[in-house]
Amino acid sequence: MTTTVDTRPAGARRPRRTESERRDARAGWSMVGPLVAIVTMVIVIPILWTFVLSFQDARYSDVARNGLANPFTLDNYIDTLTSSGFWESIWVTIIYTVFTTLGSIALGYIAALAMRDRFRGRGIMRAAFLLPYVAPVVATAYVWKTMLNPQYGIINAIGTEYLGWEQGIDFLGREPYALITVIVYEIWRYFPFAFIFFAAALTGLSRDVEEAALVDGATPWQKFLHVITPQMMPVIVLLTLLRMVMTFNKFDDIYLLTGGAAGTEVAAVRVYDQLVGSSDIGAASANSVILAIILAIGLGAYMKLTKRMAA
Repeated sequence: MTTTVDTRPAGARRPRRTESERRDARAGWSMVGPLVAIVTMVIVIPILWTFVLSFQDARYSDVARNGLANPFTLDNYIDTLTSSGFWESIWVTIIYTVFTTLGSIALGYIAALAMRDRFRGRGIMRAAFLLPYVAPVVATAYVWKTMLNPQYGIINAIGTEYLGWEQGIDFLGREPYALITVIVYEIWRYFPFAFIFFAAALTGLSRDVEEAALVDGATPWQKFLHVITPQMMPVIVLLTLLRMVMTFNKFDDIYLLTGGAAGTEVAAVRVYDQLVGSSDIGAASANSVILAIILAIGLGAYMKLTKRMAA
């Protein structure tokens, strides 16, 4: 192995790049430049704008009239951090995120294992598993609201007719049923996301190790727990990370089902209510910044924990 030593004297100018190197550099920037410009306009600038607005006492009319030249204040952060409603929404968001993440991953894992071996009709079953994920969220939310309606919903009809319920249950308008319902809906809707990852990973696993474990006397449960699952841990870690980010910021599913009522006001719905209800863009921006910080801390702790477990 040879080592290249720079023999140029200190302070000496580097040799000019050749025309070919300059041409390659221009070609690289021509390909990267549009992406950098799009990311800057769509992501970086709005984030910076939100951060600046979070320190301003501003409504929609103030921003339209003054732009970013509004009075600066720390009241937005003080009011947010001292608000009981904010911390209640954070607690609801954490419960919602944890249970939907674990539930969707577990159900997707079970579905992938069930579809691992070939059998007649497997293709149709796998396609059916993807329907909740690919169907429009507005359509699925409407179907669930119709099924769970306390007056004419099929779930309450079955409950009162066959299960002995005295009356229909308002699943989407009464605590704690509403939060449980939106969690179940989220698990149902997004388990196909985990199923796709697990199904792809399982196709790459060698059956030799599993067969050897069975020959050595391992039970099917032991094979699942000590042979298959350790090999799937990288996928589980990745899915947990992705689902935590996606669910923590979730808005549309809950808003379409309950509107944030009956104990289902997650942080994203609270921010929306502040924007639309009071037009307080400064307070909503402060909420958003604090949520981003909480999410970053949580993800950092999760990554550190998983790294320590893998070491």
